[in-house]
Amino acid sequence: MRIGIDVGGTNTDAVLVDGTTVLAGAKAATTQDVTSGIVTALDSLQAQRPFDPAGVGAVMIGTTHFVNALIEARRLAPTAALRLGLPATSSLPPMVDWPSRLVDAIAGRAYLAHGGHEFDGRHITELDEDELRRHAGDMIAHGVRTVAISSVFSPVNAEFELRAAEILTEELGPDVAISLSHEIGRIGLLERENATIINAALRELATTIVDGLADSVAGHGIAAPLYLSQNDGTLMDVDYARRYPVSTFASGPTNSMRGAAILSGFQTCAVVDVGGTTSDVGVLTNGFPREATTEVTVAGIRTNFRMPDVLSIGIGGGSLVRATAGGVTVGPDSVGYRLTELARVFGGDTLTATDVAVASGRADIGDRSRVADLDPAFVAAALERIGADVADAVERMRTSSEPLPVVAVGGGSILLPDELPGCGTVHRPEHFAVANAIGAAIAQVGGVVDRIYSIAPGARDTVVDEARQEAVDRAVAAGADPSTVAVADFDEVPIPYLPGNATRIRCKAVGDLRMEQQ
Repeated sequence: MRIGIDVGGTNTDAVLVDGTTVLAGAKAATTQDVTSGIVTALDSLQAQRPFDPAGVGAVMIGTTHFVNALIEARRLAPTAALRLGLPATSSLPPMVDWPSRLVDAIAGRAYLAHGGHEFDGRHITELDEDELRRHAGDMIAHGVRTVAISSVFSPVNAEFELRAAEILTEELGPDVAISLSHEIGRIGLLERENATIINAALRELATTIVDGLADSVAGHGIAAPLYLSQNDGTLMDVDYARRYPVSTFASGPTNSMRGAAILSGFQTCAVVDVGGTTSDVGVLTNGFPREATTEVTVAGIRTNFRMPDVLSIGIGGGSLVRATAGGVTVGPDSVGYRLTELARVFGGDTLTATDVAVASGRADIGDRSRVADLDPAFVAAALERIGADVADAVERMRTSSEPLPVVAVGGGSILLPDELPGCGTVHRPEHFAVANAIGAAIAQVGGVVDRIYSIAPGARDTVVDEARQEAVDRAVAAGADPSTVAVADFDEVPIPYLPGNATRIRCKAVGDLRMEQQ
C-alpha cells in the first residue's frame, strides 16, 4: 500500500492505494502550518479504511510550501549569487530583472568572477581562486547563509562550478548551503541562474518543511520512506528535496494530470483540473505532462527549470458570477477558501459558480432552496460561459489537428458540461475529486539529460546512445527499479547558429519506485 497526499491552497487531499486500486480518499482543509491538515487527512483515511501503518510501503507528498514562500517573500534565507563568466556577462548582473521586494527578501548580493565556458567546452577565462576567496570574505561579512553558483554553459562543462563550490565551502564552512546551476536549470544563463538563486534561498526552509512533513507522517506510526513530488511528475526522496526544493514548484497540477492518466486510462489527452479559484489546463503525452519549452515566470522571475506546460484561467468553484450588459461573466475573481461561508448555498450572499451548479442540478451540496430564485436562463448562460471559456483554453493548448480526449478532475469539475464545444465528450473518471493525491501516490522515478553536444560526423548514434544511457542511469540512481526503466521522452534539436554541428539533446527516462530496498 501507498499513501498519496497533495497539499493545495484550499484543500489537502489524501488517498490510500494498493497498486493502482484506490482503497480510500479524503479531503481536509489546508491549515496554515500545513502539517495539521495532513494529520487530519490521515485520520480521515484511517476512519474510512482502517489500515496497519506497518503495511504502508511509501508516502508521497505534493506540496505548495515552497512556491508559496517565494510568492509571499517570506522565510527566505540571506543569499549570494556568484556568476563565473568575466570578462563576459558583466552588463547584466545577477538578479537584474528580479522584483525589488524579492531581492530585499533574500538580502540578495551579486558577485561576478572570472571563468565560464564556450558552448563546446573551451574556457572563456581561467578560474581565479584568489578572487573567489575575496568574494567569500565579503559574503561572511554580510551574513550570507546560502550561495547560488552559476557559470556560463555549465550544463556543457560543470568543472568551474564544482571547483568554486569547493573553495567557498573551505572559506564559508560546511553549514553554508551551496546550489549549482548545472544541477537545476537548462541552457540559458539568466534563467538558469534565477532558478538556482531561488533554490538557494529556499534551502533553509526546505529542511524545516521536510522535517515537519516527516514528523506528521511518523506521528501516525508510519515508518515508510517519504517522497516528495517533482514538477515533472516524478518523485524525489527527502534528502534530494532538502537540496532542490525548487523542484517541487507546480507539482500540484502535475500530480492532477498524472492522476488523470491513471484513472482515465488515456496516455495522451487534455486534462482540466478545476479547483476553487482556477482551472489548470495541461496536456499529457505518453502519460506525462508536456513540459514548457519556453521560460517560465514564477513570482515575477524568469526561470527555465522543468515545469509543466499549464494554462490557468480564472474559473473555479468559488468564481463570482455576474450579470452585465454584455452577458453573464464568471470569474476571474473568486471567494477561494471562503466558499463555505460566502456562497449562497452555504448561507452567504455572494453568487458563485458553485451556486449556479447547484441551481442547475449538477451538484447537490448546501441548501438548494437558497438558489431557487435564480432565472433558469441566467443559470444556463453562466454554465455555457464556463464551458466556452474552458473549451477555448483546451483549444489553445492543442498542437495538432488530431482529436484530443478531455479528462476533467478536481472537485470543481462538476461545473463542466458533459460535452465541451468543439472538444467532444468530457471524461470524469472515478475518484476525480482526489486525482492530485492519486497522481502523487502512483508517481514514478525519473532521470533527465538536457545538454548541448558537439557531434562529430558519423558520431550521432554514439552520442544519442550515451545520452539515453545517462538518463537511465540517473533514474536508477534516484531510486527507480532498473528492470522497469524506459525512455519516456526524447528530443533532438540541431542549433544552426553554433559551429561544430551543435545539437541540443533532451532525454527523460522513468521507472517504478524500487520498493524492495526499503
